[in-house]
Amino acid sequence: MQELNYDENSKVLNDEDEVISFKCELQETLQKAMKEFVEEHPNWDQYRILQAAIAGFLMQKGFQNRDLTRLYIGNMFSMNFKD
Repeated sequence: MQELNYDENSKVLNDEDEVISFKCELQETLQKAMKEFVEEHPNWDQYRILQAAIAGFLMQKGFQNRDLTRLYIGNMFSMNFKD
């Protein structure tokens, strides 16, 4: 798996989504785990993992937002919701 880059992931995002890039340093253990997971699950990539993880964390902490829920479910189950 390549190092994280900040290009738009068109598989998850649709034309109406705004993309905001940010720089994130990952511990080596986490990077290796992501690499192994992506190698074993080719339908996942680093962008999908991070988006699902952040959305899931926010939902667990009580943040409720319909778009966030759609993003989380869409990433977890390879769905693309359109209004």
